[in-house]
Amino acid sequence: MKSATSDAEREIKKIGRQHDFRMAKSLGQNFLTDQSVIERIVDASEAGPADLVIEIGPGMGVLTREAAEAAGKVVAIEVDARLIPILRSTLALCGNVVVVHEDVLKTDIRELISRERTLPDGTEAEHVRIVGNLPYYITTPILMKLLEERLDISSVTIMVQKEVAERIAAPPGSRTYGALSVAVQYFCDVEYVVDVPKEVFIPVPKVDSAVLHLRLRNEPPVDLLSEKLFFDCVKKSFGQRRKTLHNALTGVCGLDKQQTGALLLACGIDPARRAETLSLSEFASLANRLAQPGL
Repeated sequence: MKSATSDAEREIKKIGRQHDFRMAKSLGQNFLTDQSVIERIVDASEAGPADLVIEIGPGMGVLTREAAEAAGKVVAIEVDARLIPILRSTLALCGNVVVVHEDVLKTDIRELISRERTLPDGTEAEHVRIVGNLPYYITTPILMKLLEERLDISSVTIMVQKEVAERIAAPPGSRTYGALSVAVQYFCDVEYVVDVPKEVFIPVPKVDSAVLHLRLRNEPPVDLLSEKLFFDCVKKSFGQRRKTLHNALTGVCGLDKQQTGALLLACGIDPARRAETLSLSEFASLANRLAQPGL
């Protein structure tokens, strides 16, 4: 009996030959061939028949087809013009799929959601969910665009480089915890779904991947007087990881070293600690203290 992996791999190679398609390294193209992982991504996305799914980087449409079976409608955004006719061919029998030739970083996702939210049965989608196998070199810009624009989306289920997935999901105090961890965890509840070995991609990349499911929070996990100050504190604190907070934060909002030490102590934070030890609530405490007039 043929394995799901070999079947998918054969299909991708066959489509590539039929259309004389070659992967573009410049676009970070690595196509997933493992059907079980494809199913795991769709299952993790929690997509249902009343949902609109927006897929980023559909490739040849293998994940798109699986998502179309689960969701009410799928909008697949593909930047590579060479893949558009291939997608329209491979997805011809999927009546609930719309293929969009755009660069997701330049796409007005809010407008796209408004335009495509009506499902084939005429009803409005209850939830909007993002799925995708993100190119490694633009993972963070895409993810932060989706989160910072505060779109009306319920979840983001993405496959990313394993190292990036570990950073996003890392708890305070861990080696991989950093500014990206804080930023994503501020906007989302993070679930690490599954590791994906590099051998199940065509072509085989140099690193393994992992799938994350990010549920967008209805409310931030901390109360802030200034979100800008919060993220300024986070970026400044992690800007020089090896420095103590006392040294790393000196200069923020014009504070000198003595004032910075006093600020940290007033928040109950040892000035000798480093950024990777601080929780979201401790960063919030710092930011809120800075936001108070007359500090």
